[in-house]
Amino acid sequence: MGLRVRILWVKAGGLVPLDTGGKIRSYHILKQLARRHEVTLFTFYPAHARDMHHELERVFSHVVCCPLQIPAPRSLADYLEYARHLFSAYPHSMAKYYRIGVSEKLRDVIEEEAFDIIVCDFVFAAGVIPWKLACPKILFTHNVEAVIWRRHYQQARSLLWKIVCWREYRAMARAERLYTQRAERVLTVSEKDQDHFARFIAPSKITVIPTGVDVNYFRPASNGERPNTLVFTGSMDWLPNEDAVFYFVERILPLIRRQIPDATLWVVGRRPSERLRALAAKDGGVRVTGRVEDIRPYVRHASLYVVPLRVGGGTRLKIFEAMAMGKAVVSTSVGAEGLPVQHDENIILADEPEDFARRVASLMKDTEARARLGSSARRLVEQRYSWASAAAHFEGVLAEVTQKASQGFTGVSKA
Repeated sequence: MGLRVRILWVKAGGLVPLDTGGKIRSYHILKQLARRHEVTLFTFYPAHARDMHHELERVFSHVVCCPLQIPAPRSLADYLEYARHLFSAYPHSMAKYYRIGVSEKLRDVIEEEAFDIIVCDFVFAAGVIPWKLACPKILFTHNVEAVIWRRHYQQARSLLWKIVCWREYRAMARAERLYTQRAERVLTVSEKDQDHFARFIAPSKITVIPTGVDVNYFRPASNGERPNTLVFTGSMDWLPNEDAVFYFVERILPLIRRQIPDATLWVVGRRPSERLRALAAKDGGVRVTGRVEDIRPYVRHASLYVVPLRVGGGTRLKIFEAMAMGKAVVSTSVGAEGLPVQHDENIILADEPEDFARRVASLMKDTEARARLGSSARRLVEQRYSWASAAAHFEGVLAEVTQKASQGFTGVSKA
């Protein structure tokens, strides 16, 4: 792509630290794009100590940050704010970001600079973007968020939580339908997500961007594996991850321990809830780390990488990271949804607790089978899935959309 494009990238929730799959995907694609294009990052997020966003000025042309006073997830203040948003047109997971001044600051940026295209990163940022501007807009969906909330509703045990999940599901479904229709192009990370959105927008408006992984950073190690050790990584303040851990510990781990009594699970990821810490305190074979600087040592030490997700959407970067490290992975179908993996060739898929436990126990006993599965997994991501490849696909979409838009106007300088 020879044309240098001026990109305004709008993201709710911040971009760093790289502690969620969405942040990792966005950062690596943006980093590749910034080598050839002018990238302005506009992001708004919960204010926090040790904010590292200023460091991104070395990577992008311009960085505009809006730290906000947003209550911690599942705190009393968060519940009170949820109640306040009951009558909002937006789901709470979007409305919590929409504070006074954010939209105005974004408009100021648009008035001061000329952009060829605006990228809305995740639907959560959509509410602050001036969609009527004569500048092409791309909606980059990392998940179908409504599907995630629908699955939460289906798995919920308490009546109150079912009501909350149903309300979020319905409001999110309306928001996704609205903003996918408004965008000139919608990007998904899997064909399954593409099929979902194609039910209410033209399939020609949707492009799949493949998931990538840094195969030089995530590499196999020849030693360090600890017997009978399982690992799960992910942001523990993301409800599907917490649900996965409870499901595994309560329904699957006891079955594994019938064959392997000393089986141990490491749960690695930021912001575990008190409920999750209490679960670990009851079981000495469940270790919860909280946030770590580097997940690789924990993955390296594990015999197996497990992904017992029952709720989710998009694609799981965690699986590609484990595969890049040559680890055998056992996952539910939901956990590996949207990834180009093959059961029994480079991953094991199991949806029922008994089958999941049987597969895990079998692999923990068979060193050679684990090695074969891990080697096949590494070959898959090494040969076909890099961030450079993902960014190249993204760049192709930018070229197509901006070229089409240029036939009617040239950039946007004033709103």
